[in-house]
Amino acid sequence: MNARVVIIIGAVLLSFGAQRCNGQEVSRSSAWTRTTISGQGQPKGYVQFENYCSMCHGPGPGQPGTMALQAKYKGAEPALLADRTDLNGAVIKAYVRNGISIMPIFRKTEISDANLDLIAEYLTRNNKK
Repeated sequence: MNARVVIIIGAVLLSFGAQRCNGQEVSRSSAWTRTTISGQGQPKGYVQFENYCSMCHGPGPGQPGTMALQAKYKGAEPALLADRTDLNGAVIKAYVRNGISIMPIFRKTEISDANLDLIAEYLTRNNKK
């Protein structure tokens, strides 16, 4: 691992803050997070997904999580997590807490259980009931 990567990872891990969205405080644990996200009119958990996950699992070029899933599924499943209809909340939580492939682990101090529950709820919203 080169020094530049170590510096970037260190900066990400040291970047902590909070914001409020529609009266709900959203903890932000990454320098990668986007600017303030409006959750108005969006499904429950959208803000948390945007803050914690979209920098790797969002649309567009250079999103490592999306690119990895695109390579893995080769079009059989959508590469964008937000478009999936087959995700399981327990599996999402296990991947976030334990990591998988290129995805690192996220401790409870980085993504709280409450925020992880909201992310899982958002990502399973398209599942057939």
